[in-house]
Amino acid sequence: MQSTQKQIEKAFLVGVAFSNKDDVSYSLLELKNLCETAGLEVVGEDWQYVRQVTPATVIGSGKLEQINEEIKSNGTTVVVFDCELSGSQTRNLSDYFDVKVIDRITLILDIFAQRAISNEGKLQVKLAQLKYNLPRLAQITGTSGRFGSGGVGMRGPGETKLELDKRLARLEIQRLEKDIEKIKKNREVQKQVRNQSGIFKVAIVGYTNAGKSTLLNLITKAGIYADDKLFATLDTTSRKVYLAPDRSIVLTDTVGFISKLPHNLVDAFSSTLESAKEADLILHVIDASNSEYKTQMQVVDSVLDDLHITCPRLRVYNKCDKVLTREHTDGVYISAKNNIGIDDLKQKIISFMKGE
Repeated sequence: MQSTQKQIEKAFLVGVAFSNKDDVSYSLLELKNLCETAGLEVVGEDWQYVRQVTPATVIGSGKLEQINEEIKSNGTTVVVFDCELSGSQTRNLSDYFDVKVIDRITLILDIFAQRAISNEGKLQVKLAQLKYNLPRLAQITGTSGRFGSGGVGMRGPGETKLELDKRLARLEIQRLEKDIEKIKKNREVQKQVRNQSGIFKVAIVGYTNAGKSTLLNLITKAGIYADDKLFATLDTTSRKVYLAPDRSIVLTDTVGFISKLPHNLVDAFSSTLESAKEADLILHVIDASNSEYKTQMQVVDSVLDDLHITCPRLRVYNKCDKVLTREHTDGVYISAKNNIGIDDLKQKIISFMKGE
């Protein structure tokens, strides 16, 4: 009997360090987590310090040969590079390894496509994919030839399939941008109503998998999907919360941040960050149990600074039940999963509302 069970793709990871400051081990660990989130089984990894990039394949021929021998022996079906690849590099590497080759951004977009639930989220994913793939069409597909040579409308030079693909992609991008703009205008009307109410607005931001949705669920009983995976949820959720009899806020969750996330992807999901731009207070949720949490904090702070978000930020050190020491005094320690420190967090928010 033939099995109908979907076979899990086996991934081999390739890290690239362009300077001595690059933390390849952490970046590859994060890439492994991304692969597992996307449903890939990681069967091996390797990396190379690249002083001078090889234009055709990024890494050198010796390392290519070494990796090729390994992927042939472990049944690899997809090679994942931890850096952005051009279309021609993707094609050259795929031809060399004789397996599918993708880069980190393609992997993240695939996860986004799996995780998006709302109509806007799905539109944003499709838009990001089209914008990322459009400049790579020629390099990936090469010369596609012409459509048929006979019949009405097919005489003369005609239009190459590549040119048609590009034109259709541009038209689809324009359509998606118009649809997203309509959604934004509707949200703008809703925002104006909230602003007229004068209610205090709080946005939850943080590195992906830091526990933002778990915290929102605990405080608001919102029932938002939360899991121990990267990008468990992509859709913005807002809920009204009563902190005290005379103190209420609108609490909003946002998409998780991650390192090496290009600005075109941040821009594509800017709607989920608009709540952060408009907030009176930002709760920066941090996974205090993660050994790389300081690096993750810097990634989030950097993106917020790039977006010119200047409202006050309160650091919320989550998963405190998994840490031995509480070395920071600039925030509040909580465990959203185990309902620890939530009253302290609410009091901190109330203090900000009072301007203390």
